[in-house]
Amino acid sequence: MGHPIIIADNVGVKFVRSRRRNTKLRDFFVQGGKRRLKVDEFWALRNLSFTIHAGEAVGVIGRNGTGKSTLLKIVAGVLIPDEGRVHTYGRVAPLLELSAGFSNDLTGRENVQLVGALHGMSREELKEKLPKIIEFAGDQVAAAIDTPVRHYSSGMRVRLGFAVIAQLPHPILLVDEVLAVGDKEFRNKCYKTIEKMLSEGRTLFLVSHSEGDLKRFCKRGLYINAGHMEVDGPIMDALDAYNGLVRT
Repeated sequence: MGHPIIIADNVGVKFVRSRRRNTKLRDFFVQGGKRRLKVDEFWALRNLSFTIHAGEAVGVIGRNGTGKSTLLKIVAGVLIPDEGRVHTYGRVAPLLELSAGFSNDLTGRENVQLVGALHGMSREELKEKLPKIIEFAGDQVAAAIDTPVRHYSSGMRVRLGFAVIAQLPHPILLVDEVLAVGDKEFRNKCYKTIEKMLSEGRTLFLVSHSEGDLKRFCKRGLYINAGHMEVDGPIMDALDAYNGLVRT
């Protein structure tokens, strides 16, 4: 087992739901027309602690809304936890959403240059890798590479986003539910790329509802239920716990 590369120490994230209350006519005059907000705080994640070692492939499992994507955003540095800390020892290559983090107003080419630069690629590297990125993304994206991304389908965005991530040398790869998008040919291309990255000793943190993908890549699973860690162990143990919950 490699050295620790992601350490989560008692992580908690709190969100706030604000709901407008109905205002009576009397309250309208008393409050100057301002409606009162009913604040509802909840913990999306609480008391999460784990260590992931270099070269591990770990699947994050749970129902929708249970905190899986929130956890990946914390590891990526997009969110800051309200409690505890996450330490990463190496740069992170994240593909966290169907929009791939692209700006709608920029073209595909401009987004590749922007995202690549944000991940530390020099102009020379971008110039060298751009043809490979476009080729990986496929003919449909290549034909629209100078079109604003707002006109792309979610599948086209993911294709281009994964193509960028595939060219990064970062040791930590975060993937959130994007492998389900696209046709079989593109998914197979993604699978081969992930397998190559893992063979190089990189670390994979994968959120997926596909048991096939989880079993294919991950030996370890984190099952999160209502923001709390229920299982941290072999992937089949985590899947069994999840499926048991779904059946009830």
